[in-house]
Amino acid sequence: MLTIEKLYAYHTIDREVFTRLLIILSRSVAESVLIMSTWMWLEDKDYSNIIFKLFHASNLILNDVADEAVFILNCLQFDSDTSIFLGKDGVLPLTSTLTQKSVTLQMISQKRFTTIIGIKSFLNNVCSRIFTDILQDHVLSCSHQFVPNRPILQFSHPTFGSFRAINKSLGFYDHASDGIWSWNPTSDVSEDDRTMFLTFSRGFPVSDDEVRSLFTQTFGECVERVDMQENINPNEQPLFAKLLLLSITTVDEILKGRRDAKFRVNGKHIWARKYERRGNH
Repeated sequence: MLTIEKLYAYHTIDREVFTRLLIILSRSVAESVLIMSTWMWLEDKDYSNIIFKLFHASNLILNDVADEAVFILNCLQFDSDTSIFLGKDGVLPLTSTLTQKSVTLQMISQKRFTTIIGIKSFLNNVCSRIFTDILQDHVLSCSHQFVPNRPILQFSHPTFGSFRAINKSLGFYDHASDGIWSWNPTSDVSEDDRTMFLTFSRGFPVSDDEVRSLFTQTFGECVERVDMQENINPNEQPLFAKLLLLSITTVDEILKGRRDAKFRVNGKHIWARKYERRGNH
């Protein structure tokens, strides 16, 4: 059993930086947890010691680097041309200086879906656990209401999904069930996250074997399943399909930062874009 106190102690620096964002710099709760999740994701991708260096930085520098993290979040949320933010390539100068590696919005855009999943995972698997008492105090100071073992904060974000922080009054985390140490940022990727939506030209029928062959030859052994359009007459051709990939990283390799990508197999065109579930379908 992992005590909450030990968990908080392990993340002392993260908690101090988060407190400064939320309390001293008066950033919103949603923005503060998303900024922390972004920095944790960058650290996980070997852009080391961002949070540790910010722990020792002034509030002015912390605020400016947080603004750059918001640029990343906006770039991911709105799927925007990076040039509208910071000029060509969208260089983030303070973040690059801190990590001693070039960090650009172009780089983030090229790995858009992998980055979204990574930030979302840190948001829900780490930040939802290590900031609970800070959030509880903040909620109490704002509303003067608190119910044990009920969500102390929850919100929904159009890109990063729902966030839910719950106070655990018993004082322990069962790390067998919570998986706080065995978890990694790509362990909870859903099928929808790894799915592409393909469309075909009418009059040029494409088979599932052709789809599988095209993407395997182009990107290696990346295909888990091809689901061709169903409920069509025997003499009709499928006009679309869903392509389930083995890894979210292949989605970014296919799109290369674009909204869609065009391929050709046996003289027939295939258009690919990220699958988005609508309603219950």
